[in-house]
Amino acid sequence: MINRKDPKLFSMDDIEAKEVEWLWEGFIPLGKVTILQGDPGEGKTTAMLNIIASLTTGRPIVSSRYHLQVIEPCNVIYQTEEDGLADTIKPRLETAGADCKRVLVIDDSDKPVTMMDDRFEGALQKTGAKLIVLDPIQAFIGSFINMHRANEVRPLMTNLKQLAERFNCAVVLIGHMNKGSMMKSSYRGLGSIDFTAAARSVIVCGRIQDDPDIRVLVPVKSSLSYEPVPVAFHVSRENGFEWLGNYEITAEELLSGTSAGRKIDEAKDFLRDVLSDRMIPSAELKQMAIDRGIKEKTLRNAQKELQTMAIKDGDRWYTGLPEGEENK
Repeated sequence: MINRKDPKLFSMDDIEAKEVEWLWEGFIPLGKVTILQGDPGEGKTTAMLNIIASLTTGRPIVSSRYHLQVIEPCNVIYQTEEDGLADTIKPRLETAGADCKRVLVIDDSDKPVTMMDDRFEGALQKTGAKLIVLDPIQAFIGSFINMHRANEVRPLMTNLKQLAERFNCAVVLIGHMNKGSMMKSSYRGLGSIDFTAAARSVIVCGRIQDDPDIRVLVPVKSSLSYEPVPVAFHVSRENGFEWLGNYEITAEELLSGTSAGRKIDEAKDFLRDVLSDRMIPSAELKQMAIDRGIKEKTLRNAQKELQTMAIKDGDRWYTGLPEGEENK
């Protein structure tokens, strides 16, 4: 008989610390669950299929200085219940340049796939896949689960969390958002808040109101890293899919349509203008940006994108543009 007054304890000194590993730094951690959510038709699946294309071929996910991350090509398990595999998913993967041999699907013709499915473990053992995608969340919770009840959602998320940890793979759940426009973005996911609580990374996908061909991925929860800069992509019938790089916007601004300007581009234009023919004391440059209504964080991100130079002369730091950038 277990003596409950004598619990088994261990010390944090017995735990070996380790660094977080990433499929996409700041956005999709390995060994954890990520949620990608947004209103229907905003480009969640499109973005995910292009991420999969990069993972299966070893290409950088985003051609941007901040998110340049090259990995070995890896296998992906992709389960969807909304789009046809033959007429929708495969053509889109091919257009994105994916290695379709590395995109694997668990056959659900005899039995529906759910979040508690032991076939995931067998598939990971067989393929060594580094990513599982379930699109959308509600299609894989199981027929007897109420997704609005925390006590029923928790075991599903715990199972996925343990699976991700055991095989050091990422799990991405794609979900729609509810209609609560007055709610914070982190509370607008369908179902219990426990979905969001259990995920280590939550990303909102939405379109810019004044330029609907531009969509943005905005991290609203990043428990394992610095606050990542949102990343934009362009989708059009003429040009298809294209990553645009960093985009300065909050999730609330994106979802409400109150901020459609590309603030980081304004900051880059400002830097090119004031640094076109000289170097400026860094403190003075910062004050000039503030006077223009440019936030310090936006200025820093613009400086990183332009790779501005910092040179110390005496006791003062000066900022300038790299060679060639001043002529753009």
